[in-house]
Formats: sequence, structure tokens, C-alpha cells
Amino acid sequence: MARVILFNKPYDVLTQFTDEVGRQTLADFIPVPSVYPAGRLDRDSEGLVVLTDDGVLQGRISSPGAKFAKTYFVQVEGEVTDAALAQLREGLLLKDGLTLPAQARAVEEPKWLWPREPPIRVRQTVPDGWLELTIREGKNRQVRRMVAAVGLPCLRLIRWSVGDWTLQGLAPGKWRDVAAPEIAPLGGKASRKG
Repeated sequence: MARVILFNKPYDVLTQFTDEVGRQTLADFIPVPSVYPAGRLDRDSEGLVVLTDDGVLQGRISSPGAKFAKTYFVQVEGEVTDAALAQLREGLLLKDGLTLPAQARAVEEPKWLWPREPPIRVRQTVPDGWLELTIREGKNRQVRRMVAAVGLPCLRLIRWSVGDWTLQGLAPGKWRDVAAPEIAPLGGKASRKG
């Protein structure tokens, strides 16, 4: 049976187990041998990272073809407008191609949110806002580039969910085991449990 771990990655932690220059990595938090992240989360992003010891499962979770939805809460500089949300929902042309349409909506700052260390920069003369964004692909720094493309530079980015897994009840720097999903072979329909 595959082992699956959910980890709430803090800001400034690399989504890998080693680093040649001594920065914080997954090894500083997860003392479990032979598990690997299923996808990446940038050093300056926070939130859910799924790890597993099953290479096939890892590939399925991180593969854009598997269409695992990933939901993010994004704090942006500027006012979240209907026009910006419409652009995100239609898909955007980035340097590496067109994004798939995203689910996007303006939200209030999440009540469950923890303080970030160090805090984000705040400019008294520029408003900020929050949006919830769900994508089904994983281009490099995609969410940051998408919100910037609609005129909303990213201040803070938290991944809330991957597929059916969420951060619910998981504090920053903490992890827990969950039941492995049942994943159909490539070309089949995926069914997730857990």
C-alpha cells in the first residue's frame, strides 16, 4: 500500500529534501525515508504539498494530464475586479502558452490563515485583495504569472488543496498520513478516496 503524506509547507522552505547551500527543506520537517513530493510548490509559496513513496502515484498526481485540481488563495496588490476574474476564467496567454480556463472568484482574507513570517510588504497607498483560484495544470510559477498578467501582482500564495486533499486542520510545518487514493491506469477515470 502506498504511503501518502500531506504537508503544510511554510514560506521559505524548498520542496525537496536536500539543498547545497543549507536552506530549509522538507527534511527539516518530515523524518520519513523514501517519500517524494508529487509536484512542486515554490520557495516563496505556502501550503499543501502531497508526498508519496509510490512513483506511479507521484507521477499521476503531478501530471497535468491527470487533471488534479489545485486550489490557491492569493493575496494580490490592487483591487480584484470582475474584468480580471473574467480573464482568469477564460485562460491567459503566457510566454509558455495558453493556460486552461481557471475557476476564479474574489474572497475575503481566509479566517483560518496564519501569519506569515516574514510578513508581506504593505503599501498604505495601494489596496490589496484576495482571490480563490483553481487550476488543473502546473506550469512554472503559473498562478503568480496569471495574476500578474491581469494586473494583480501576487503578494502571498497559499495552496489550499490538491484534488480532494486539503490543508484543513494542518498547521504550517506539520504533516499527517492519509489514505492513498485509488488511481486508474493512464487513460482511465481516476477515483480518489481519502
